[in-house]
Amino acid sequence: MQLGIGIIIMGRVYVVSLEGSIYSCKHFKTHLALSDHIISKAFHCRHGKAYLFDKVVNVTVGEKEERMMITGMHTVVDIFCVGCGSIVGWKYESAHEKIQKYKEGKFILERFKVLGPDGSMYVFGQEVQAGGSDADDA
Repeated sequence: MQLGIGIIIMGRVYVVSLEGSIYSCKHFKTHLALSDHIISKAFHCRHGKAYLFDKVVNVTVGEKEERMMITGMHTVVDIFCVGCGSIVGWKYESAHEKIQKYKEGKFILERFKVLGPDGSMYVFGQEVQAGGSDADDA
């Protein structure tokens, strides 16, 4: 069975390996997404930059919850690395505002929690926000 994000067969999780310019879990080095699948780099979260992706792999999802963000109320699920269980971002299940509907079914990876394609870690910058998480350009 496919979670749409990882593969589970007979109760075992199989990690998908990606080829190309890869974002990975900073703790476990599990492949998460290709840079080709980035929709926007203009998002922010509590820890700084966040990227909106069309597709991610090797994650499990948490419980649905309503979350107030800078751009309004959204129904989201947190996403976790299948290798180590650390939270790496979230998935937009639904947006309550019509203008935000483009986010539905898309994923946020927080730069602070992943390694970049060159293996670099994101370092806190002055753009760190104290409040909620969401796009600054939406």
